[in-house]
Amino acid sequence: MDHTPVTDWITEAASAAEKQGSGDLLRVVLIVMFFGCILTAWFVLRGYKHKDD
Repeated sequence: MDHTPVTDWITEAASAAEKQGSGDLLRVVLIVMFFGCILTAWFVLRGYKHKDD
């Protein structure tokens, strides 16, 4: 097993990241999922509110 200097490893990782693309679809899916969970929790918790009139 050869020893790879850290600088070479970082350079290879940076060049591999450029080849992967931007990942915009994953980012959009995660943001929509996050806000969807918040909206769903708001609707569910709103249903548990009782009026004592």
